[in-house]
Amino acid sequence: METIKLVIAGVAVNFEPNQTAYNKFINELSTDNKVAPAVNYLNRIVAADSKEALADIIKRPGAALQLAGKINDIYAPELEIEVKN
Repeated sequence: METIKLVIAGVAVNFEPNQTAYNKFINELSTDNKVAPAVNYLNRIVAADSKEALADIIKRPGAALQLAGKINDIYAPELEIEVKN
């Protein structure tokens, strides 16, 4: 299991993303519902020793979306895809 270690506003927080949680997050996203799926996703993948720290951080406006975006940039980077004719 890959651990992603972030320092958020001076606080170390560890995440353990996995394909099941990632897929569920993507499937839950909709045009009118982004924050709740991001919060749920982060709570699913946060390491046990970081749960309390995350609970404080995600109270900040925009934090859940920023964190989910940063984690997914690391966990699921964009593929380089080339079209050949």
